[in-house]
Amino acid sequence: MKGGLIKILDGNIFLVSDDRGDLDSSISALHGLFSFDTRFLSRWQLSVNGERLQALAVDDSKYFEARLLLVPGAPTHYVEAKVSVIRERSVGRSMDERLTVLNYDHKAIDLSIRFEVGSDFADAVEIIDLHERGDGARKGQHYARVEEGSLRLGYRRENFRRETVVSTSVPARIDEHGLTYCVRIEPQGQWVADLHVDAVVIGPHQRDFRQSVQGYHPRDKAQIQQDLDQWLARMPRLTCDWAPMSTTYRRSLVDLAALRHSPMTFPTGFLPAGGVPWSMTIVGRESLLTSLQALPFAPELAATTLRMLGALQGTRLDDFRDEEPGKIMREFRYGETAAFEERPHSPYYGSADTTPLYVILLDEYERWTGDATLVRLLEREARAALDWIDGYGNVLDDGYLWYLSRNETTGLANQSWKQSREAISYRDGRLPGLPRATCELQGYAYDAKLRGARLARHFWGDPEFADRLERDAAEFKRRFNRDYWIADGEYYALALDADGGRVDALSSNMGHLLWSGIIDEDRAGKVAQHLLGPRLYSGWGVRTLAVGEARYNPIGYQVGTIWPFDNSFIAWGLMRYNLQTEAARIAEGILDAAQFFDGRLPEAFGGYERRLTKYPVPYPASSSPQAYSTGAPLLLLRTMLGLEPHGDRLTVSPVLPPKIGWLGLLDIPGRWGRTDVCGHGQTSVSPPGERIA
Repeated sequence: MKGGLIKILDGNIFLVSDDRGDLDSSISALHGLFSFDTRFLSRWQLSVNGERLQALAVDDSKYFEARLLLVPGAPTHYVEAKVSVIRERSVGRSMDERLTVLNYDHKAIDLSIRFEVGSDFADAVEIIDLHERGDGARKGQHYARVEEGSLRLGYRRENFRRETVVSTSVPARIDEHGLTYCVRIEPQGQWVADLHVDAVVIGPHQRDFRQSVQGYHPRDKAQIQQDLDQWLARMPRLTCDWAPMSTTYRRSLVDLAALRHSPMTFPTGFLPAGGVPWSMTIVGRESLLTSLQALPFAPELAATTLRMLGALQGTRLDDFRDEEPGKIMREFRYGETAAFEERPHSPYYGSADTTPLYVILLDEYERWTGDATLVRLLEREARAALDWIDGYGNVLDDGYLWYLSRNETTGLANQSWKQSREAISYRDGRLPGLPRATCELQGYAYDAKLRGARLARHFWGDPEFADRLERDAAEFKRRFNRDYWIADGEYYALALDADGGRVDALSSNMGHLLWSGIIDEDRAGKVAQHLLGPRLYSGWGVRTLAVGEARYNPIGYQVGTIWPFDNSFIAWGLMRYNLQTEAARIAEGILDAAQFFDGRLPEAFGGYERRLTKYPVPYPASSSPQAYSTGAPLLLLRTMLGLEPHGDRLTVSPVLPPKIGWLGLLDIPGRWGRTDVCGHGQTSVSPPGERIA
């Protein structure tokens, strides 16, 4: 971690600093203490006698705290330093930092210890925009007040108010820009100060959310550690003869715990937040897909996700927010631009995949847990989602699922998971007009219809509705395999354009068609050949866009990079079509890559050929930890072991990568209670379809 960024987080609060523990948003827009989509600290710099410090060691092995050992001065002379500094910080109830200064000289020393403190109260959404770097040019008023033993920084715009309150356990000279300690430390002595940073959130809408940065789950460090211990104790236990698998598994579980967000609407439950740094909020797609990945491990995440997104389901036509009746939201933000409707994120519905994914998760959740109560409770929401697919989602009235933003100013143009401007293109690089119907959306719609039919028949008491959905799905599949298949290349088009023409770039999107089941059986093998062929497969994973396409760039956000979540669902889909050897190959590449990231898979990494670079190249702007990248190893475990619920039975059909000789998962929760599964090489401990108990 030395020389890089230090990230600590819990729930929707996170802090990003340099390896000295300092924050300076003028150097890096990533720096800051963030909560509720606001940067509460943009400057937090420590100096001793006017000198900045250098890091000798950093320990950030726990997601909610970090410990740094530093010395004053530049690297050229710090080896002779007589003063050492330890910074210990954590987030939870608030941000806490303990500063310990040690004197290793034979004589007493007098020191001036200074913390420079500042907050621009920038909105995270504005910082994401490269043209607005949170430079303090805000529409409200900043203020700073020195109070007894504390510094209060604030920002006010009408009834929207955010404040940062910094307090100290020992006397300091406090001004509007920071705190100064004048101390004398005896020989071989030490000096300690505890600093406490509170974030205060007030308004908008006349509601006082005056609370600590952890929202409705205020917790101190000891409580967070206890909660993490309990969380890990509940997880299935992994046994494996390949050590990196165990490292990656534990890292994923710890990061998933860190990313749990307690929404205000359901303060007793948790759902996965999107990721650090810019999506530490409710993001529909990430919450749905991560909950799906984590079902064999933490099914309670799915329950909260379904309840929360159902509560925020669209009920009206609102062009600004891209809201439509039955539509599941994309994201919900609490920052200034959302509060004053300068951006449509309160909530924003500009996502075409979240609605079918909602039905898919609801069905898969019941298959794993047997929780019929929730399925019946959310019948209205699921029916509304199915109606949206055939209604508002059917933009051109041709039966396919399209997207076209109602908000031409601040709405998203691409409303599939590949949402960057150039992600959907023809082979020659041209961008199709709108609306667009990407292929994976059709797979999700097809899957949602079949799963909705199962729910209607077995839980809602509506066999007629179930029959209609199944007929619609069968016709949908027939038309899809006709309209999206590119015969001369033997692959599925990335999308259809507004004229019904095929957007013919070769991409990873068609891998999602496998797990939806929409692909004709006789074409699955050809799709797998493309996915694992040299144009799409790098040796580490499947690229988002194939080598040779006009817009291909191995370090382009969604035009050549490798996304671990994308690969995990592709592998799962390959298993569905009994292409388990191919699935194991993808799993092996992604898990190999995880070793280079200390077990923490980032949002994306470079699509360079493995033989060329010998290591996975980090994508510079990648979120990490990121929810559905954290979930990727969990879905890969399910895939390698061939885990599938069938009624009250859990069946297994393991096919492991060659480097894994033994893989076991003990105490898997589900409708069967708890059960153990294991795989050994290319053989199954129990034959496919046999219950493991």
